[in-house]
Amino acid sequence: MKKHLTLVSAAVLCAASSLSAEEVRVYNWSDYIDESLLEKFETETGIKLIYDVFDSNEVLETKLLAGGSGYDVVVPSATFLQRQIAAGAFQKLDVGQLPNHGNLWNVIQERTDQYDPSGAYSVNYMWGTTGIGYNIGKVTEVLGEDAPLDSWDLVFDPANMEKLAECGVHFLDAPTEMIPAALNYIGEDPDSHDPEVIAKAEAVYDAVRPYIQKFHSSEYINALANGDICVAVGWSGDVFLAQFRAAEAENGHEIDYSIPSQGAQMWFDQMAIPTDAPNPEAAHKFINFILNAQNAAAATNYVWYASGNLAAQEFIDQEILEYPAVYPDAATLEKLFITTPYPAKVQRVATRLWTKIKSGT
Repeated sequence: MKKHLTLVSAAVLCAASSLSAEEVRVYNWSDYIDESLLEKFETETGIKLIYDVFDSNEVLETKLLAGGSGYDVVVPSATFLQRQIAAGAFQKLDVGQLPNHGNLWNVIQERTDQYDPSGAYSVNYMWGTTGIGYNIGKVTEVLGEDAPLDSWDLVFDPANMEKLAECGVHFLDAPTEMIPAALNYIGEDPDSHDPEVIAKAEAVYDAVRPYIQKFHSSEYINALANGDICVAVGWSGDVFLAQFRAAEAENGHEIDYSIPSQGAQMWFDQMAIPTDAPNPEAAHKFINFILNAQNAAAATNYVWYASGNLAAQEFIDQEILEYPAVYPDAATLEKLFITTPYPAKVQRVATRLWTKIKSGT
């Protein structure tokens, strides 16, 4: 009996120890942080960090709306965030637990307020554009020196795409990015919620679908870096990451990124805390850690996405701050557009349309 009590006591102590080992679970985009920051967070706070990644808003949304995701901090894009807030997926932030909140950049906050008024539920992690990544040598070889590198004609003109198919083209598998891009290209409102207008994107893609090698939201990074493809419609920072990987490998592939002259989508990725987060206090600590100016700068210096943290600019590499593809000038900013979430019925229309476009049927 005495032995039994000793074993029970040991089990209780073990369980108590397990419960006291605080942890925070974060779900973020792939290739989106300097991993040394993850170790730094654990060292500074003593909190164990479980860090998982995804590569599409749709994957994240499925987990969130199903409930019980198990995550404390997630990073949806603003258009998805707005819809998820309406669905009750997030809890309001306690700014009192975020002493670094004052580091946020009001220029970006004014834009994200359209999705989350006054930032009640979220803070900006990174922002950027959806444009065109390309292999300078390969594209020039196929299309010549006058290739329209700064135009959507590069990927939406069938004559160009037929030639580019020789060296490989990837498009994002992201209907909320790709449908607006096509609508903008043909002069329609990229933020239209009219199913008849949205349907016009189909003709744009039908014309180039035979020449698109793959729809994927992360594979194009390595494919560009390795020279496996020559063009990708993708997110700005991902293309810069491909650029760095190619340079580090010294493989002879020179990658660049353009914001098309006709305009491009501006997007925002927001840190938020799910309603059923297991450890909201630790979630606030993680968000506050990222809001630290030097930590936010370290993340931007690693991924080359623009930061929504104004105080971080003091520590961001000057090359990044002066690179217009990352921090666009005023004239370019005027051409950037933002989109708002589709209502449920329209979302279903867009999803069906995108499935049809991808299948080529």
